[in-house]
Amino acid sequence: MDPILKVAKYFTENAQSLSAEIVDIILIKINLDIPQWEKELAVNVYTDFIGFLGESLSFGEHDRVPEGLIEWSKTNGEREASSGGRISEIIRRYPETRAVFTEHITRISEEYQLSIKQMAYIITRLNYMLDISISETIKAFETLTDEIIKKAQNEVISLSAPVVPIQDGIAVLPLIGAIDTERAEFLMEKAIPKVVQLNIQCLIIDFSGLATIDTSVANHLFNIHSALRLLGIRAIITGIRSELAKAVVGAGIDLSSIRTYANVKQAIEAM
Repeated sequence: MDPILKVAKYFTENAQSLSAEIVDIILIKINLDIPQWEKELAVNVYTDFIGFLGESLSFGEHDRVPEGLIEWSKTNGEREASSGGRISEIIRRYPETRAVFTEHITRISEEYQLSIKQMAYIITRLNYMLDISISETIKAFETLTDEIIKKAQNEVISLSAPVVPIQDGIAVLPLIGAIDTERAEFLMEKAIPKVVQLNIQCLIIDFSGLATIDTSVANHLFNIHSALRLLGIRAIITGIRSELAKAVVGAGIDLSSIRTYANVKQAIEAM
């Protein structure tokens, strides 16, 4: 049997014991103390990895990677992201993992009397698989993290721009904090349907809580007024401060057709 195939078979048959030994060495090298359940999980993970390495060596192809390794790496990244962890907690283990695996491969290669070229081939396969694993782990971590952040942002936007009914047919839309283009578009997509759903005839859009605004965002917000008018809903604007008024004028927005008041109290009294 080809010496490399013998080594591949050795990895496959001894994956569990090799994994336990490697995990102990890595934990000592990185001075990491973890609970028993986490250690057992790490042993299982490295058992799979060693099995992947043995499978990879059996392929005899330089660029083929077992699908199991890809899925395992993605799972690692997603698990760290979903638990609110840091990708560095995974990545920092790779250098020592690489070094420990290389030491074991060197020892096993000597036992099976592999040539330097054959040993280099196995180490190259190891490094290639580790690099692919790192890449897939990071991509999965970043993808899920972006999804989590996006979901949280949408929830914050939704909570920061509620349509609040105050009387029959009347509601207030308080705009709070900083408004960017994305949040302004969200208001168009979510707030207007909410107004229609609540059967609101008059909506008071209160700008007094806005921290910052630019001309493009101001234009988006005043488009809400136009959209409401097309739906037969009267819109009243309150709380326009001097800096916002300047931004509105600078954007060329015509306020002559919009009823405005200094604050919500004045608007309600006028109605």
